[in-house]
Parts: sequence; structure tokens; C-alpha cells
Amino acid sequence: MRGFQPMNTLRYFELGSLKSVVLLLARILLVFLFIKFGIPKLLGFSGTVGYMASLNVPFPSLATAVAVIMEVFVAGLIVLGFYTRPLALALALFTLATAIIGHPYWNMTGDQVMPNTMNFYKNMSIMGGFLLLMVTGPGAISLDKR
Repeated sequence: MRGFQPMNTLRYFELGSLKSVVLLLARILLVFLFIKFGIPKLLGFSGTVGYMASLNVPFPSLATAVAVIMEVFVAGLIVLGFYTRPLALALALFTLATAIIGHPYWNMTGDQVMPNTMNFYKNMSIMGGFLLLMVTGPGAISLDKR
């Protein structure tokens, strides 16, 4: 009976030529949510400004513009793999800010606490994904590699 050999097991996860495809898929999935909810912010800009104002966000027009830029344009650049590492860091910081501003569960009571707690920690997980992307880079299927 052979003993456990972790190094041999890890070779199965190197993925070879599929690694770039997996990194492309990961980039798309990581920003999908931003693009899906960023486009309506862009198309309904004034309504989004009103929503930001209702959250007491300082400078709601500027905050909306930043949200649209990050969620639509920067996320789109991540999909393309353009300036991936610095933009992944920027989206990680943006995600942290939106978690703190948009889901302050520590200031809430009643039925608001649980969904905001979940969304806050989901943002932390997404932030982790962006930090991993910053470290790993976009892979070969990207504008950065051309």
C-alpha cells in the first residue's frame, strides 16, 4: 500500500492548457454581478442618485458615477483582462467600501440584520476573489498577455 502523496494529487489541479480558460471563466463570473447591476445604474442614473441620497451617501451624484464606472467599465476591463492586477485591487477596495456603506448590519435591528450581514460577508468573499485575481493575474486569454 502506497502512502499519501500530496504532490502527485496537486498535479491534477495544475490544469495545463485549461488554466487560461478557467482564469477567463473566473474573471467573467467574478464581475458578472457588477455588470448585471451596474448597467441599470447607468441607464437609470438619476434614480440611482436618489437611492444613494436616501442612504445618506455623501455626494450622491459622484458616488453614483463612481459606482457606474467601477461596476460597468472597470468590471468590463477585468473581463477583457486589461490592466487586470491594478483594477482587481481597485475593485477589491470598491467592494469593501460598498460593504461598509451599503450593508452596515452593526447599526441595524430586526429583520434588516440578517440579510445585511449575509450581503456584507458576501462582499468580503468577492473582495477575496479580487485579491486572488490581483495576485494570479488574468491568464493567457487576456489583453494583458498580448
